[in-house]
Amino acid sequence: MKRRIIIVVSTFFLALVLTAQFAFADSYRRGRTYEVTITNITRGQVFSPPVVISHKWGFRLFELGAPAAYWLYPLAEDGLTDPLTGFVSGLSSVRDYSVAAGPVLPGGSVTLTVVARGHYKYISVAGMLISSNDAFFAVRNKKISRWGKVTAHAMAYDAGSEANNEDCAFIPGPPCKNGGDSRPEESAEGYVHIHAGIQGIADLPPEDHDWRNPVAILTIRPVR
Repeated sequence: MKRRIIIVVSTFFLALVLTAQFAFADSYRRGRTYEVTITNITRGQVFSPPVVISHKWGFRLFELGAPAAYWLYPLAEDGLTDPLTGFVSGLSSVRDYSVAAGPVLPGGSVTLTVVARGHYKYISVAGMLISSNDAFFAVRNKKISRWGKVTAHAMAYDAGSEANNEDCAFIPGPPCKNGGDSRPEESAEGYVHIHAGIQGIADLPPEDHDWRNPVAILTIRPVR
């Protein structure tokens, strides 16, 4: 009788172990969903709808000191996400991406979800600081955790594709109303670098739109 009970109990626990192993293997194949929360910690810069990407280590949004790619400078200059999402959708190094439905106001947050698995265990994020010529914030290659929350701070970068003339004719965000239709390429730096902020040389009051790095907080949480 005792032997039969032992066999039954052993079989029960073996079934539990096998079920857990199969569930883990299935989850590994399908991937796990992560919530990525972006919080705007500037006082006077609105973010364009951010893009969140899950990817392998080899993917790079940009390289400091190198020219901005054709899919990066539209985001940095006008907050346009289609060139970037069109680019990443065809990459084998990218697992998933998500775009916010609207802008992120100072002090506000937005939460997006992406799927990650296996070697696709890194997150990159980017969005424009819209009261600028070509400033954008980014977090690159932040490694996720299956077991808990991960945080990172986003810096503000300059795409180097447009001169920082702070002229409303070239700026899409407040206090400008209809700017951003053309690019002042003359005197553009020509490479991605840390942004120097708003200097007050034309239409953007620094007291309203300047910032100090970091400009955003990124929080990544596994949800299932």
